[in-house]
Amino acid sequence: MSAHALYLHVPFCKSKCPYCDFVSFATRRDDPLMEAYINSLAFQIGEAAEAGLLEAPATAYIGGGTPSYAGESIVGLASRTASLGSLSELTLEANPESLTFDLSMMLRESGVSRLSIGVQSLDDAELSALGRAHDAKTARQALNRAVELGFDVSADLMCAIPLQTSSSWLDTLEGVLATGVSHVSVYPLMIEEGTAFARAVEAGEQVAPDDGDEALRMEEAEAVLSSYGFARYEVASYAKEGHNCLHNRAYWTGISYLGLGTGAASMFGREDFPALACAFPQLGMPPADAARIRLSCTTDRTYLAAHPALSEQSFEVEYLSLRESLAEDLMLGTRMSCGISPTLVSRARDVMGAQLDDCLSGLIADGYLVESLAPTRRGWLLGNELYGRLWELSSG
Repeated sequence: MSAHALYLHVPFCKSKCPYCDFVSFATRRDDPLMEAYINSLAFQIGEAAEAGLLEAPATAYIGGGTPSYAGESIVGLASRTASLGSLSELTLEANPESLTFDLSMMLRESGVSRLSIGVQSLDDAELSALGRAHDAKTARQALNRAVELGFDVSADLMCAIPLQTSSSWLDTLEGVLATGVSHVSVYPLMIEEGTAFARAVEAGEQVAPDDGDEALRMEEAEAVLSSYGFARYEVASYAKEGHNCLHNRAYWTGISYLGLGTGAASMFGREDFPALACAFPQLGMPPADAARIRLSCTTDRTYLAAHPALSEQSFEVEYLSLRESLAEDLMLGTRMSCGISPTLVSRARDVMGAQLDDCLSGLIADGYLVESLAPTRRGWLLGNELYGRLWELSSG
């Protein structure tokens, strides 16, 4: 009855990227709010552990925002997280311009085993168009240094971005792989509501990404990465053997996870409700038919920094029935190359009956899934259609 994965959200950045809709805020480097907020997260780890929510988490992930932007303050949070003692993987997100040699060394000593570095591109013009604070040289240096220091290193890349061509995209992929990273995530640019890019598109000042370009770039990435021995294990993630991100699997496999920090998400099953109620008494009793609870922390970063007690945090709360939980797991299962597991199909069939078999047969017939219920190339490229048809099972 505890979380198998822990996520800590650090919402501070040097600047706000024009495409970003994450909960993150441009912050002065000397703003005392950063250290106070990070200290509050460390306090919350202790409270959650005392309540029984962190008995033996297998993985932890410090994301943002830009955790590395906080400098030495983030090292203390990493050390506190590593002190849980049960972690087989501790990831920290970093941007090249703030991942200095000294910080990298301190993070390695603190217990961080994995770095996810926001490279996005190795073309300076493309980086400028994305509003990134680093250049290609700095990105290469950060990747090389992290690999040399013994981190398990992931490079995050973006495709279908302004100014990008097939040639520049291949140069970025080849340049990143030359540094020796063991994991690459590839995300197509999305125009998210409320962002500077969305306003520019609406005003006719920028062209929205083309679906055909997005598909082409993703296929180009798969070809290059597979030629270097990387296998696609999730819709946006590639890794060398033995280097899959263990933490990310929690999000796709129905494993309970705890998120701390403003904007952080949590998910727990009904068996976890007693420990959850101990940590967050403000949630009250769940509905009788609730099989799963999803939480999103809405506490303002300033309030959280001054009032770290878990009992004082605010949330958006969503309860899912057993049928909805199973439909969600089926949907998320198709994000992974291994597809939907036979065990999950058996559990879902007990609840959904013939409706499940009709749905899966239809998805196979329409070319979204293979017989083993793994996604096809069509399933990868038209994921929203695939996910939507599986989610329809939630309503019966």
